Amino acid sequence: MSRHLIDDVAVGWDELGTDLLDGAPPSLVAALTGGEQWPSRNLDHLITPDGSPPVRMSVTDETADEQDMQWGYILHKEGIEVISLLHEDIGPVVDWAIDPRTAFNDHPAAWSSLDPAPVIRASRSTPPPGAPAASPAKADAPRPATRR
Repeated sequence: MSRHLIDDVAVGWDELGTDLLDGAPPSLVAALTGGEQWPSRNLDHLITPDGSPPVRMSVTDETADEQDMQWGYILHKEGIEVISLLHEDIGPVVDWAIDPRTAFNDHPAAWSSLDPAPVIRASRSTPPPGAPAASPAKADAPRPATRR
């Protein structure tokens, strides 16, 4: 992921494509993309005011405000840290193993560094690989009658 997002791009991304999903299960790719495929596109139409070649933007605590950044993302071995720069200096880490179809609250104030990532709901219809299966109900166990 870090190679694709950081190392393999000269300046930045105009759009991330389905090549980011290379190696993912076909059913997951279809669920996320509707079966369409398109390549990632680099920012390659940049013109600097002085005509010099564009360079990567470095974001630091000092430059984040002047660059009008609202979100920051830090890639960690265990997951991606999502930082609402309008409210926090650090953020919760979203595990790499989380189902990418999971819906998250996108309000910046919900991404507190003190709380887990604000999951709204998991939109998957099947459990992710490795999830424990629900145990079947026992046929011989008596069920209490319901009163209305």
